[in-house]
Amino acid sequence: MLSASLSMPIALAADPSMNVSLTVWAVVVAAIIALIVLDLVTVSAHPHEVKFKEAALWSVVYIGIAVAFGVWVQWYYGSPWGTEYFAGYLVEKSLSVDNVFVFAIILAQFAVPAIYQQRVLLIGVILALVLRAIFIAIGAAALAAFAFTFVIFGAILIWTGFGLMRHWNEDPDPNENFIVRRVRKVTPMTDEYHGTKLFVRIDGKRLATPMFLVMIAIGATDLLFALDSIPATFGVTQEPFLVFSANAFALLGLRALYFLLKGLLDKLVYLSLGLAFILVFIGAKLVMLYFHDIYDPIPKIPTSTSLIVIAAILTIAVIASIIKTRRDPTAKAHAGRVTGEKKDEGDQK
Repeated sequence: MLSASLSMPIALAADPSMNVSLTVWAVVVAAIIALIVLDLVTVSAHPHEVKFKEAALWSVVYIGIAVAFGVWVQWYYGSPWGTEYFAGYLVEKSLSVDNVFVFAIILAQFAVPAIYQQRVLLIGVILALVLRAIFIAIGAAALAAFAFTFVIFGAILIWTGFGLMRHWNEDPDPNENFIVRRVRKVTPMTDEYHGTKLFVRIDGKRLATPMFLVMIAIGATDLLFALDSIPATFGVTQEPFLVFSANAFALLGLRALYFLLKGLLDKLVYLSLGLAFILVFIGAKLVMLYFHDIYDPIPKIPTSTSLIVIAAILTIAVIASIIKTRRDPTAKAHAGRVTGEKKDEGDQK
């Protein structure tokens, strides 16, 4: 009995699959691509500085689409799947705020002109969608073939959460990123932006622009966030269709969320600490999920409970942040980092 349970996918064996048809998959993917194309040919086609009113409008639109999709899932597939989708969406939406923090740091450190920031963020969203689709496919296959993946995912989240707890009041430095440092060393660059161009030719030489470095930093950031967010979403639902859709709809609103929260980011003092607790909670849930099938007395945390816990942690973090900033107007929020990055000796010289 023990060896059999170790070789089978726990959650997939315990719960029936949604049995999502290829047609539904195709329609949802096509709708997501259509929304991106619509953004590319309308809002982002003409570089401009995004104001609060425009950002608020697009945030409402994207949240409305995400909620409508969740209502459809609940109606068409049943309440349990709808609850799992909303739990996954809430996890991804909360983690996307940390994305916003880091994107704000990147845009500020590389001095990206305001009129080009929305294009940079849109490209960042597209990169994130591609990377997460790849990770979701790999993660789903791993969970189906090897149940111990639950423990691996859980360990990643717990390690990340505790690392973020230790460094919650620090900011990552994009210039310390290994990939960014290597690109700086091997790629001839110009110090000036040339619109949204990644490369220009000056005096016969092909040079990379700062925009190219910004895209590298954004891509590296997306990769790191995908490593955390995908296991986190699998912690509340093991259905690949729901993991993908929750990620996609949360990311589609990321650009608008950035411009909406840009003036409020410094006030969310305890948000990174709250996200750390969420990651540890979901990580522990994944580990418990694996051992529940081996040793029944170990409880299995229901998705509805996860939804309540995550919402409660976010609420406490926001309220605590408001109280802190009122008592200490100089208090400033930080994106947090998992580890203290070290520069190579050659970079320190």
